[in-house]
Amino acid sequence: MPLVEFDLRGLEPGTAPARGDVAPAADADGVVVRGPVPALAAVLTALWKAGRTADVPVSWEPADDGDSVGLARALGVGSDGDREFGLVRDDHGGVLMHHGRVEAAGGERRRPLARRLGAQAHNDALKVADGLITRIDVRPDWQAVDTLGVVVMTQPLRRARHSSGRAVQIACDPARVVRDGVPYPRPVTRWTWYADDRVRWRLRP
Repeated sequence: MPLVEFDLRGLEPGTAPARGDVAPAADADGVVVRGPVPALAAVLTALWKAGRTADVPVSWEPADDGDSVGLARALGVGSDGDREFGLVRDDHGGVLMHHGRVEAAGGERRRPLARRLGAQAHNDALKVADGLITRIDVRPDWQAVDTLGVVVMTQPLRRARHSSGRAVQIACDPARVVRDGVPYPRPVTRWTWYADDRVRWRLRP
């Protein structure tokens, strides 16, 4: 199949495309994605599940929201020539492009920073959380190779803990996970994000 174009600019905030909407990517020779970060993530997920991330170049025309602008800058969208990147995956079948968050599930009536959960987390061999925390933020570092930045907030107004590595593993009280602005459909008690050094994808200007 030749070039396939996905116009996903109409995605509502906090939502991702349905699997069927991006399924044609698996058989394409190249893809163009128009839309926000979750649109790009969905297409790359489809390519990864088909085992074709290294074979199918991806062009992205980002939306104008802050996350899309920030990710486009980090990836160097619009620069000359194809660029190759690793893929950040999770153990629940998704990919992470810009920002992941783990926070307390429920308690929507309380301010987000007032909610806390018990968690233990490791960034590679470093223990980054062990006890009550407010949240964990994870961002792929696209300027490095196979690296994640991890920030653990223990309490509001206290200095957050920063670390970096290839993977972050979290065991916790029931938690809400948000991947690139899209909430995971159910609470979890375990979650892993990792930069998969076996997988590469190509960004085409």
